[in-house]
Amino acid sequence: MPALATLLWTVVALALVGIYLSWTAGRLDRLHARIDAAKAALDAQLLRRASVAQELATAGVLDPAASIVLYQAAHDARQAEEDHREVAESELSQALRAVFADRAQIDAVREAPGGEESAAELVAAVRRVPMARRFHNDAVRAARALRRHRKVRWLRLAGHAPFPLAFEMDDEPPPALTARADDAA
Repeated sequence: MPALATLLWTVVALALVGIYLSWTAGRLDRLHARIDAAKAALDAQLLRRASVAQELATAGVLDPAASIVLYQAAHDARQAEEDHREVAESELSQALRAVFADRAQIDAVREAPGGEESAAELVAAVRRVPMARRFHNDAVRAARALRRHRKVRWLRLAGHAPFPLAFEMDDEPPPALTARADDAA
């Protein structure tokens, strides 16, 4: 009888360990799915920002030098290879800050026909990029923390999923674009 009780407790202990490991692997899988979704959202926001910047650069409302700088940075950001994407997106952020350094450029955009919608679109795109990047990097941070645990490494619970990488870029928006209307008055 004692051998049967020992066997029963061993089976129960192994079942609990198996359930825990299965739960951990599922959690890791959900984190990787969350990273994929956040990466897709980040890509969409970056593409939107570059598209709006290109539209403004070709609309003829900015001075020629600003248009060229903004168009080239937006074009480079849209065409960048994955390895150089962070640098290209940072350069677009710098170009946006340079072009919209003072309030006069954004006011010129707003005064043009259809400019109020264009300005609102640009403001929305510029504000959403840091949020999307933060969501992505938070998901990466959580997955990395779980993947650092010994049980995950030793038992290879991550499978063949690549190690998640954060998206690091300069995403500081131009102050003239993010200033509230009551701040400007």
